[in-house]
Amino acid sequence: MDVFYRTFLPAAAEAGVAIPTVSRHMPVFRRCVEADDTAVLVARCLHPDRPLQGEFLLVLTERRLVVTQETRLLRRLRLHLNAELRHLGNVNWNPDVRSSAVELAATAIDGVRERFWIRVGHPKQLWHTDALLKRVFRPARPTPAAAVG
Repeated sequence: MDVFYRTFLPAAAEAGVAIPTVSRHMPVFRRCVEADDTAVLVARCLHPDRPLQGEFLLVLTERRLVVTQETRLLRRLRLHLNAELRHLGNVNWNPDVRSSAVELAATAIDGVRERFWIRVGHPKQLWHTDALLKRVFRPARPTPAAAVG
């Protein structure tokens, strides 16, 4: 089993994504994500600008953001977004305690502003999701070594 698969399954289980859903989306993710990339966050989400277009499944890895869309009626899958993190601009997110959700927004390399509404179960999960996003998009910078005199 490769790194992506080993890390994707626990992340999907943590997000409460059912195995049949994981199985349907996995071929799309496998085409987009390299085998040695680590899955950090898996989440079901909605596109606030297109609420009637169905559900989206978001996978955030150490190097990529991949979002698939499943239509409501026919349950057809399509790739919505596949971007390297370094190609995303103006990435921000807003945890909302009242609605137990995180709004994630980023500008893709083609200039399109993407917004996703990630619903989480409880406040503890909300802050965990916030911490994962910080880890990927705002990695801790090493402190400069003190000058030796």
